[in-house]
Amino acid sequence: MIQYDVAIIGAGPAGMTAAIYAARANLNVLLLDKLAPGGQIVNTFEIQNYTGLGTINGAELAIKMFEHTQELEVAFDYGTVIDIQAEGNLKKLICEEGHSYEAKAVIIATGTKPRTLGVPGEDKFTGTSISWCAICDGAQYRDKKVIVTGGGNCAVEEAIYLAGLAEEVTIVTLFNLTADPVACSKLRAMSNVRIYEFYDILEFLGEDKFDGLRAKSTVTSEEITVHADGAFEYIGLEPKAEAFRGLGILNEQGYIETDSYMATKASGIYSAGDITSKHMRQVITACSDGAIAAQTVAKYIENLH
Repeated sequence: MIQYDVAIIGAGPAGMTAAIYAARANLNVLLLDKLAPGGQIVNTFEIQNYTGLGTINGAELAIKMFEHTQELEVAFDYGTVIDIQAEGNLKKLICEEGHSYEAKAVIIATGTKPRTLGVPGEDKFTGTSISWCAICDGAQYRDKKVIVTGGGNCAVEEAIYLAGLAEEVTIVTLFNLTADPVACSKLRAMSNVRIYEFYDILEFLGEDKFDGLRAKSTVTSEEITVHADGAFEYIGLEPKAEAFRGLGILNEQGYIETDSYMATKASGIYSAGDITSKHMRQVITACSDGAIAAQTVAKYIENLH
C-alpha cells in the first residue's frame, strides 16, 4: 500500500487548491473523490465573482483547477471514504468501494449537498421532474414552464440561466430574494419571470406527471397553485460529514470545527471549504481554506520527522 504524506478527501475548489499547495511543498499527495473533480461548481452555469476571471462557466473552472493539480503530478483516485482510523502517526482511510489508503495527515474537503424541502410529492418526482442542477437538466425545459425554489445566490443565478431557456420561470421562496443585488435586479427585469416571496411550499402536485406545487403565504395565508413542467430546488446546503462523526470534530449543525489554521481537534486531521463551520461559503473562500490547510499540514509533517 502506498503511504502518502497527505490524503485530501474531496476534489472541489478547496481540495484541489490544498492539493496544489501541498504538492508545491514537496508532499506526496493523494486527492480522493467519489465523483468527477469540481464539487458544486460543476453544476454552476456562471461564476461571476472569482477574482481575475470575470464570468466563467463552473465546469470550465473545475477543469482548469484539476489540470493544475495534474501538472504537479498529484495522484487522483475515485473513492467514498466511510471512516478514518488512527494508527499511530498514520491515518487509514477506509472506502466504501473496498479499498483503503494510508497517510500521515488528512484534509477533509467534502463540501455540502443540496438541502431538500421534505414536503409531499418531493420523493415521487426526485430525479425526474425535480432537480438540483439547472445546467445539468435545464435543457429539457426549453420553451416549457419551470419553478425555482429559494431566493439566495444559487436560486437567483440558476433562475436567470433557466429564463434564457424556458417559456416561464416562477420563483417561490420562503423569504425575500437575498442574492447579490445586481443579480436580483437582472432577474426582476426579465419578462418571463414571476416571483412569489414569503411563500411556504406545502406540496408538489401531480399523479403520473409532475404538475407544479401548492404554496401558502406566510404574510396573508393566501394559498396559490403554480403549474409547471419541472422544478429546481435551491434552499440551502447541508454538510457531507456523516463519515466523520466518530472523530468528534463536528458541531451541532454537522459542520467541522477548525481553528484559523484549518486544524481540527483530532491530531493530523484538517478541514477546508464548505464543510467547515464558517460565515461565507464561496469558491474563493474555499480556495483560501485549502491553501491554509496545506501549509499547516506541511509544517505538521515536518515536525513528525
